[in-house]
Formats: sequence, structure tokens, C-alpha cells
Amino acid sequence: MGPRGRGRGGAPDAPDASDALGWFAGRLPGDWFTAAPQVRIDRDEIIVVGQLPDLTEEFADDAARAAAEAGRISRFREDTREQRIEIARQAQHRYGREISWGARLGDTEELFTTLSAPVMTRLRQPERQVLDTLVDAGVARSRSDALAWAVRLVGQNADNWLGELRQAMEQVNRLREAGPDLG
Repeated sequence: MGPRGRGRGGAPDAPDASDALGWFAGRLPGDWFTAAPQVRIDRDEIIVVGQLPDLTEEFADDAARAAAEAGRISRFREDTREQRIEIARQAQHRYGREISWGARLGDTEELFTTLSAPVMTRLRQPERQVLDTLVDAGVARSRSDALAWAVRLVGQNADNWLGELRQAMEQVNRLREAGPDLG
């Protein structure tokens, strides 16, 4: 098996994106966000989410505030579309990954056109039965939706453990890079 269980030879590694937060902070117009954006990176995609300036208006209730937040995010999305496309084009060339955008305002966060990557797996009958139970109960529309739901649930409930695992993997990668060149 190759790296990350991808068969012989594995998939080619994407370019290093460890400097992406700094690159985006330096590349984005200064008036878009109130602070440096949050940049989330995996091997397929970089998601850039920025905090928009707070609303100054008064609202009758939480629903009106949420609608105003969604409207402001929508306006930001439309007003910045051309610039975001150009910045994404540059970042895709630099980092070899799809670039997705989002904005946060108050309690509202919206992601724009994020990547949805297909994943293939082989499941034995007990695992398929779990997925079918979720479908039959109306929790998910399909086995694919049920699997995505299960992954999100694990991610929410195992966040600390997954964070520690990612840190350990980063340390292994640093040690591997520092080791002797056997090629």
C-alpha cells in the first residue's frame, strides 16, 4: 500500500500549504474581513472563511437579525465574486488544491461552493446495516448521506482525539523529512 492507503505508489502529494494562512492574509483586500481569515486545509481543498464587520442596526428579534446576517453575507459574496475568483485562481496554482470561500457574521456562517469529494469504501454487511437503518429511519436519504452523517458525528464527538492524531501525524512527517534520503 502507498501513503494514506491509496494503493501502490499513492497519489502525488499536493504542494506544501503550511504558509497558506499568511499568504491569504497578505493577499486579501484589507477591508473584506475584521481579522485574518480562518484557513482550513486538507489534501483536496483550502477553505477561507472571514469575519465580516458587525451589524450596527437594531432588530426586533433573533430571526430578523439572522436574516440581516444572511443578507449581508450574500451581499459580500456578490460584491467580491470577481476578486475571489482571481485570488482562488492564484492560490490553486500555488497550492494545487481547490479554493472555497465562506463568511461569518454574528451567529451565521455560510460557505460558498465547497468541494464535495467522492469517497469509495467497501463495507461488510454489519456496516451496511447501520447505514440502511439510518436511511430507513429517515435520518439520511441514502447510504451515501448516512455515511456522511456518521463521519460528521464522529468528527464532532472525537474532535480532541482527532486533533491529537493530526498533531502526531505532523510530527511523524517532520521526522520523516528530517531522516536520511534513501532514494
